[in-house]
Amino acid sequence: MHVGGEWIDKSNKIDVLSPFDGSVVDTVPRGDTGDVETAIQTAERGAKIMAGMTGYERYEILRKVADLMVERAGELAEVITREEGKILAEATIEATRASEIIALSAEESKRLTGETIPLEGAPGVKGKLGFTVRVPCGIVAGISPFNFPLHLVCHKAGPAIAGGNAIIIKPATDTPLSALKLVELFLEAGTPPEAIQCVTGPGGEIGDTLCGDRRVRKITFTGSRDVGEHICKVAGLKRVTMELGSNSPLIVMPDADPEKVARAAAASGYSNAGQVCISTQRVIAHEKIYGDFLDAFQAEVAQINTGNPSHRRNADGADDSRRRCRPCRRMDSGGCCRWSGTPHRWREAGSICYTCHSRQRQARDEGLL
Repeated sequence: MHVGGEWIDKSNKIDVLSPFDGSVVDTVPRGDTGDVETAIQTAERGAKIMAGMTGYERYEILRKVADLMVERAGELAEVITREEGKILAEATIEATRASEIIALSAEESKRLTGETIPLEGAPGVKGKLGFTVRVPCGIVAGISPFNFPLHLVCHKAGPAIAGGNAIIIKPATDTPLSALKLVELFLEAGTPPEAIQCVTGPGGEIGDTLCGDRRVRKITFTGSRDVGEHICKVAGLKRVTMELGSNSPLIVMPDADPEKVARAAAASGYSNAGQVCISTQRVIAHEKIYGDFLDAFQAEVAQINTGNPSHRRNADGADDSRRRCRPCRRMDSGGCCRWSGTPHRWREAGSICYTCHSRQRQARDEGLL
């Protein structure tokens, strides 16, 4: 991990496992609260360095990072696939989108403007105006989830550096390798080593120390509602940006084309093994179209090739989050499930779980989905 302006290793390690077969892909240091303290102290110096840079100087760094990401998109995609489990085609799309976010951040670093505000809205005030200017927050903590281990880190690192801040990245414990590779590219592009830290370790052990520290002036988090709520309670008086998971239904009306909807639902629902916050997570179909839609949906799902995400013939990879296995199996109790293909280590291939009435647990407990 990158802490204190340098790469460090520790004897206490975390295994990064392949979601497909459980093999050890790599190991990373298990950071602790002492590492968080070192990162914050270093980021204090980094924040001063970044605030002293011009917008154009920050642009040059981020533009170089984006160019490096484009050059090494294939390498980044392979890292994503190994640690997260999405197929190479989807991992390549993620790597491309991530480079675009950094390029956009580079452009925005040149045009961070304030506002001019007329002050004539009160009696006796005439010919006066006020103005605002944007200044860096200081230290930003960026906490990212497992499902887009590169793209969503870039959502945090790019804007933070563009705004003249230092950032401490806390990647998901299951998928830290993409974030570490990104830090390498930032350093290669000329980012001051004090301005970008990456602490690897379980959020339950180091998260409160990072989020509760008053020297951290901004937290940007993508993840579950429960963890986001906890971070807000711990954070105190600082800025927070929460991008929390959704559970929105796809509603199929009786006049819909069941085959057309089934194709779209299968494409959305099984992309990245369903691990996308805007995916089709549950479907509410009108009773008049329910049977036709379910049959069409089953046929579409049965055509999805699942398996080793490194094999280009497969259209779906492996479920990365080990915590999802138990909910997936609990959904089968009291309901009906259809399976296509064969089970893999961390997910059931081509599974559809459907309910017959509103009293079943799947229809009432959104925490299962």
